[in-house]
Amino acid sequence: MGIRSSEWFSTYSIVARDPEPGQFGVAVQTHQMSVGAHVPWLLPGVGAIATQAMVNVSFGPMGLALLHEGVPAPKVIEALVASDARPHVRQVAAIDAHGQAGAWTGQHCIPEAGHRIGEGYSVQANMMDRPTVVAAMAAAYEQAQADLAARMLAALYAAQGEGGDIRGMQSAALRVVSGTVDPKALSEERSIYDLRVDEHEYPLDELARLVRLRRAQLLDDEGHRAFERGDRLLAFERWEQARALAPELEEVGFWQAVTLADHPAEVVRAAEILSQALAQESRREQWIDLLRRLQVCGEIERPGAAEELIKASRKL
Repeated sequence: MGIRSSEWFSTYSIVARDPEPGQFGVAVQTHQMSVGAHVPWLLPGVGAIATQAMVNVSFGPMGLALLHEGVPAPKVIEALVASDARPHVRQVAAIDAHGQAGAWTGQHCIPEAGHRIGEGYSVQANMMDRPTVVAAMAAAYEQAQADLAARMLAALYAAQGEGGDIRGMQSAALRVVSGTVDPKALSEERSIYDLRVDEHEYPLDELARLVRLRRAQLLDDEGHRAFERGDRLLAFERWEQARALAPELEEVGFWQAVTLADHPAEVVRAAEILSQALAQESRREQWIDLLRRLQVCGEIERPGAAEELIKASRKL
């Protein structure tokens, strides 16, 4: 029986749980298109699964359902393997809400293949260029001093540093979900990071860029929440961090300025932020026009605030 290329995800991946916020994550890279559509499965507050090699996609929903019932990750792996007619060509890993990890590498996965379970994570790989990939991933994850997304990225880069997939690189994905159980999550999954590079010459570099941009969005969101509750010092700090981290995202500064437009005491600050955000933007006048439209539709409530902001920003 022939093997279709879409069936076999020669892959290196990591499943992990960050004990501090309790977040779950999966990060993965392979030499096939759209790995993010097949390998990572996550459920907020419950756990995460990575299914690869000769992928059995049903391992994802089945594994999450078992984790949701409170079955420990090692037992989930045992159950998935026992349910499968061809476990010898599968590779699968799981992490549960207690940080327990479980993994399986079938004896007929294409060498170099293997996995390593550590405290709060599992790394796994198959069809690797060298047998050193898994150990390098584990060391990089354990040594990284950053948030979960950055630590998982470090593991992927370490794998590629050891040769990675014998065929090269093509697609990558990274997902992180909350450690809080969401009653709507079974039908409406929500991710903190949900990033995919479906086809790229350097997918890890592109994935790292997307992680940076998404981190800027998260900082910006934190700033808006702080502003809403009256903590302006924290809001301005987070907003500045977001703009510095992703200066190419003009949306970030634009909407910060819009938020401040309704506060007369903050017009100068808003104008400075807007001017900075649109300094290199070829569609500057379209953004300015959007400010006026936001005033017309009531998103900017203070009478004359849009024109005041536009006039102040043009002077800078």
